[in-house]
Amino acid sequence: MSRLPFELFLALRYLRPKRTFVSVITLISVIGVMLGVAVLIIVISVMTGFDDQLRSKILGFNAHIKIQKYDEALSGYEALAQAVRSNQNVKAVAPIILGPVIVKTQPADGKSLIAAPFLRGIDPALEKDVSSLTTNLIAGDLTLDDEDIVIGSEFATHNHLNVGDRVAIYSPRHLEEMEKQKGKEGEVAILPDDYTVRGIFDVGYYEYNANVIIASIRNAQGLYQLRGKVHGLLVMLHDPYLAAEVRNELYRELGHDFRISLWSDDNPFLSAVAVEKKVMFFILFFIVIVAAFSIMNSQITFVVQKTREIGVMKALGAARGQIMWLFLGQSLVVGTVGVLAGLGLGALALAYRNEFLHFLRNTTGLEIFPASIYGFSELPALTQAADVATICVIAVIICGLAGLIPAWNAGRLKPVEALRHE
Repeated sequence: MSRLPFELFLALRYLRPKRTFVSVITLISVIGVMLGVAVLIIVISVMTGFDDQLRSKILGFNAHIKIQKYDEALSGYEALAQAVRSNQNVKAVAPIILGPVIVKTQPADGKSLIAAPFLRGIDPALEKDVSSLTTNLIAGDLTLDDEDIVIGSEFATHNHLNVGDRVAIYSPRHLEEMEKQKGKEGEVAILPDDYTVRGIFDVGYYEYNANVIIASIRNAQGLYQLRGKVHGLLVMLHDPYLAAEVRNELYRELGHDFRISLWSDDNPFLSAVAVEKKVMFFILFFIVIVAAFSIMNSQITFVVQKTREIGVMKALGAARGQIMWLFLGQSLVVGTVGVLAGLGLGALALAYRNEFLHFLRNTTGLEIFPASIYGFSELPALTQAADVATICVIAVIICGLAGLIPAWNAGRLKPVEALRHE
């Protein structure tokens, strides 16, 4: 004798695989729920991972707060940096010079290549406290003693550069001097500054690896004619999510002569990723809703096929609620099986996501996740228990509700009419 409740016992018995149309549509319903849940888990995990990786890469190379003056460089920045360090939430402060330059390679053989990256002037001793640059060198070292530079891995690849190669750099200073000399009698040729590549970094973000080169503060000041000045200060906090609060404190202490920008201000697409995640969640949940309609169809078919049996059960004393729970139980069983299968399929797909992308790229040449666009060489993913639990619980509830109308119709059948059903 089964120890299961009467309603669940019959629900499971009716769902046993048989070579009938009902069994086929039940299987289709399970597959629909499985695919809906799996796709939701995969997409939400990938977008969460993308957001997490993007934040970590950006916050690893850029500080949490940037302090600049309006339309002019910072003079006396050491005293300003000391004042900023006095804030209890500030972890470290470092000066920065950042601007565009023109770089021309000087290969021993072959044609020179020209690029227009951003040059970032740093103090190596302080930079280690405000960015991950010093810990992400893949070749050479962070030697910036003379006319030395450190370049990104993608920049090195695109321009065929290695440690020890030399490049010529044209800065805004050179362009101004060229403009002054243009058309003058005895015009003097303005030569660029020669630099040697001392290291190559890879911070894990394509945009930085491809478009940023590093020089010392002293050299950057010479290139941009900033004698004793810098473009701004980079501020690292103990908690990046306190940036807005710290900015208000710095405004009160330093005054409003400074422009203080946050990491979130400089990277508005991070907010866009969060919005897209929510939108995708609601859009993709329609897959589960479509699967729920399939469950409703199968339950309606069950009710029609089992009308006489419903009449017999009611004649024997089955209550209306028991009949309703019989068919609601079927919907919940189908939903639960589909959700569990979707959970397993989603976990499997996430575990082998990069292997699948590599196989697809190697066999077809199709690049679904190009690093030049998304900034990452691998597809990130971060599965959060709260997201998975939300998806699974809502999916089961929707599947249960899908069986509510058929169950209601089954419960309100009258025994005599049900027994007379053909």
